Amino acid sequence: MDLLKHKVHTAYKGVAESLMSTRTTSAFIDKGVVSPEEFVIAGDFLVAQCPTWSWQGGEPKNARSFLPLDKQFLVTRNVPCLMRAAAMEEYAGGEKMLDGDDDGWVEAGGSGGVRSGGVTGDDDIADIDDVPDIGGLHVDDSAVAATAAAAAAEAAVATAAAGADAEDDGDIPDMDDFVDLAAEAEEDEASALPAQHGAGAGASGNDDHILKTRTYDLSITYDKYYQTPRVWLNGYDERRQALDPKRALEDISAEHAQKTVTIDPHPHTSVPSASIHPCKHGPVMKKLTDMMAKPGTQPSVEHYLFVFLKFIASVVPTIEYDYTLAI
Repeated sequence: MDLLKHKVHTAYKGVAESLMSTRTTSAFIDKGVVSPEEFVIAGDFLVAQCPTWSWQGGEPKNARSFLPLDKQFLVTRNVPCLMRAAAMEEYAGGEKMLDGDDDGWVEAGGSGGVRSGGVTGDDDIADIDDVPDIGGLHVDDSAVAATAAAAAAEAAVATAAAGADAEDDGDIPDMDDFVDLAAEAEEDEASALPAQHGAGAGASGNDDHILKTRTYDLSITYDKYYQTPRVWLNGYDERRQALDPKRALEDISAEHAQKTVTIDPHPHTSVPSASIHPCKHGPVMKKLTDMMAKPGTQPSVEHYLFVFLKFIASVVPTIEYDYTLAI
């Protein structure tokens, strides 16, 4: 979004919000928008079903009067982001439709490469037609008899050897009766070392096996102007250092990164954050709500944020937050 245009729109939106009244009637089915009261109802249901989400109050000076002081916005923290969105889109772009006997199936993207064990593809796997027919094998009776006789002879020799070993065992001292003076000396030296030295070495070794990824804190606020939820992203790199909000664009689908994502101060914490602009949220939610509707029934406003987060997942496909209903 053009920077100057965005600044002008933000200023206009701030003035308009200060003058406009707050929605008090329900319109999520007709227009895809919600009132602050419905936002709280949907938020309570999300928190109850997904404990990774919680309500926050934020800074008192930034509190919105139309929301409870302790329920100003929703947040989930330390959400993993294993890969950049471009890498996922590149992989997805490699998919191809199969035909023939596999018609209707899709082969996953990517170049495949060498599999574990050195197998490179289906061509390396033996065809079942190449396996010999076991019914056509002929067993020589004389060979079977010879094999049985050899096995009996080996068993007899093993039995005799075991008896001799049992007689000799009484004359051999048990090694457990000896004291290893060298081992005791090593144990004494080890116990004299500082405890933190050993712990530090172990911790360093364990860290090598920990997968370090980007993480995000996601929050959902209520936008009075658009009358919909709005998502905010605060990222951290692999060393848990705060990520420049502009770098969050790497984890947003290319289709949305330069069109609907802006960098603004968070309305409740004032921290610069990447935000998915809500200008299209209402129409999209209306369409999704219509898809959910069944003959004779209407979707419940409690499920609004679950549908909303499913929609946002298409914008941030590699940020793995929770939006699943608990059973």
